[in-house]
Amino acid sequence: MTLHTLSVSQDPSAPDFVQDPYRFYAERHRNSPVFYWEEYGMWCVAAYDQVNGFLRDRRFGRENRWGAPLNPVEGRGHLADFDRIESGSLLEREPPAHTRLRTLVNRAFVSRSVERLRPRISALANELVDALPTDQPFDLLPSFATPIPLTIICELLGVPVNRANDLLAWSHAMCEMYVPQRSRKTEERANHASAAFGAFLTAHIEEHRHNKADDLLSALIAVRDTGEKLTDDELISTCVLLLNAGHEATVHQTGNAVKTILEQGGDPRRFFDTPEAAAASVEEALRYDAPLHMFTRYAYEDIDLGPVTLKPGEQVALLLGAANRDPSAFDAPGEFRPGRADQKNVSFGAGLHFCIGAPLARLELQQSLSVLFSRLPELKLEAAPHYRDSYHFHGLERLIVR
Repeated sequence: MTLHTLSVSQDPSAPDFVQDPYRFYAERHRNSPVFYWEEYGMWCVAAYDQVNGFLRDRRFGRENRWGAPLNPVEGRGHLADFDRIESGSLLEREPPAHTRLRTLVNRAFVSRSVERLRPRISALANELVDALPTDQPFDLLPSFATPIPLTIICELLGVPVNRANDLLAWSHAMCEMYVPQRSRKTEERANHASAAFGAFLTAHIEEHRHNKADDLLSALIAVRDTGEKLTDDELISTCVLLLNAGHEATVHQTGNAVKTILEQGGDPRRFFDTPEAAAASVEEALRYDAPLHMFTRYAYEDIDLGPVTLKPGEQVALLLGAANRDPSAFDAPGEFRPGRADQKNVSFGAGLHFCIGAPLARLELQQSLSVLFSRLPELKLEAAPHYRDSYHFHGLERLIVR
């Protein structure tokens, strides 16, 4: 097999692909789950076993040891603020730096019981349902899906919720850096957002140093581990990562899950009538239509992918959305089956970089969707849901319901 026969051209912005990438994945599973995606200029892996294995394989890593963390359109001088934040992010680091950063963040984040947030999430979801219009169609994304994870992560960190619109704008601009063939204008917008985000957090961190607030930001400031601590740059990068990751993917997953459940027909309450059913339904929603479909890694040594050997410094794209629909790993992968015996989705990743916010995201989804469907069992789709042209985050542009 040659590069020529395994080269595939698929515009990630093509309307048919945006609305249904799973047909493309199914074709890859049938033909070759390892292929060269021309538009991204890298080898991709779609098979579940390989994706799951490579996420855990220490011969791969997020850290580019040969240059800048992202491929630039041209020189990177205009991305100084963005790169400064990225360089301190534990998402982009490997051991020993990653080990140190994750240990410090874990101490402040994971040790604070996520479960205690359940009543707050439930109360917020009920408040939002109370405010929904009863006599006309509405978009569920801004009215319900977005406020819950955004409010919770702001409250958890100790960041003012009244700055939510700014945080959303900065987050969206920075996430645009992960689209293929991005423009200079997109890069400049991301850099400007990074500078504004950093300045906002710098002032907020200084304010927190002088009070004894019971929030995650204060815990991160105070965290210690054998005399080590987060530097200010690392603290800002960590807060940006938690704020961005703490709402962006959950918003999209909420929309995708509501769409999926409403398309099943019947009474949606059956998927959430017990805590166990709610947990199983959320896990299946994560597998069935995940918000993140591609995660890249650098090869740190020669690695045999089967039809090709990656050289050190080359990137590989691990297709999480495709792995979750692999027919060799899941029975009837195109069917929504909560409680399936083969539930093992990779939507939160795996291994060293497994999503640190996964427990919080799961809790938000379980609680918010349980409230939504118990309060509004007659909720119906008013218009065909439409995915936005943004492959790096697979989510709906709007979700009009009544």
